[in-house]
Amino acid sequence: MAIEITSPVFRSGMIPAHYTCDGDDVSPPLSWGDVPEGARSLALIADDPDAPGKTWVHWVIYNLPPDTRELPEDMRRDKTLPNGARQGKNDFNKIGYGGPCLPGGTHRYFFRIYALDREMDLEPGATKKKLLQEMEDHILAQGELMGKYGR
Repeated sequence: MAIEITSPVFRSGMIPAHYTCDGDDVSPPLSWGDVPEGARSLALIADDPDAPGKTWVHWVIYNLPPDTRELPEDMRRDKTLPNGARQGKNDFNKIGYGGPCLPGGTHRYFFRIYALDREMDLEPGATKKKLLQEMEDHILAQGELMGKYGR
């Protein structure tokens, strides 16, 4: 099963500067459709595979309640959110969202949502690598949204 993930701010496929280090560097609003029955939590990873040297991680969030269908603009950068979700560390070495901040050119940014059959047994501040290891064999469905940003 695929999960459709969308954002009203990516209408043209481009991420507005407001959501980058050239603007206010706040997280974009995201929403997604139904998740499979049996989902016990959701996770979201945002990254840039076009960064020089490695895929650059911009956002890691996990243990979202399975009935969550959206993340509002400008999500808090707290380790643990009021709904119990936990945020991981991005490659800016910070908790929560860190927007595109590339040296030049145009890069692709992928926002991937995962429906999982259990909550992740990870403390707040986990890395993408640790989350992916923990998610292995527990993904029921996933979806992907790609936006671009360039300077």
